[in-house]
Amino acid sequence: MSAGDGDSVPRKMREKYEVVTAITDEFCHEYLNEEYADLSRKMAAALSRKRLSPLESGRTRSWAAGIVYALGRVNFLSDDSQEPYMTMSELCEKIGVSQSNASSKSREIWHRLGLMQLHPEWCLPSMLEDNLLAWIVEVNGLPVDMRMMPREVQEEAYRLGLIPYVP
Repeated sequence: MSAGDGDSVPRKMREKYEVVTAITDEFCHEYLNEEYADLSRKMAAALSRKRLSPLESGRTRSWAAGIVYALGRVNFLSDDSQEPYMTMSELCEKIGVSQSNASSKSREIWHRLGLMQLHPEWCLPSMLEDNLLAWIVEVNGLPVDMRMMPREVQEEAYRLGLIPYVP
């Protein structure tokens, strides 16, 4: 994730994107971490690029909350064994929206982006190494952990976008 994620936001969505990410940046820097801030910007950019962007309607604070809520679900934010940790009700209270509102926006985001828990594209980088979903690739019909494969196979899998990096 890079600050460049916003560079690909369509001009008509630029202002909405900037307002949403200002909210998520402030929240993540105060209560979570830079990884959540980066993923929030990436998710806001992805939603902004949708043909009919959901960010066009509704309150920007609600979408900001929905984004962080969705990422929190993907990365088990409300599991007290994780760091950072925060309950979803605390998240909503601190960001200033109702839990039903944030949950509703999160559900829409999950649907539009095809999310699941530990989704490799939306997983915190610090959790990626231990995330099997990021490393298992089907080879000849069998699931293979690419971390156990020879380097040249790993490099090819990375080139094809099948794994997040060459371990």
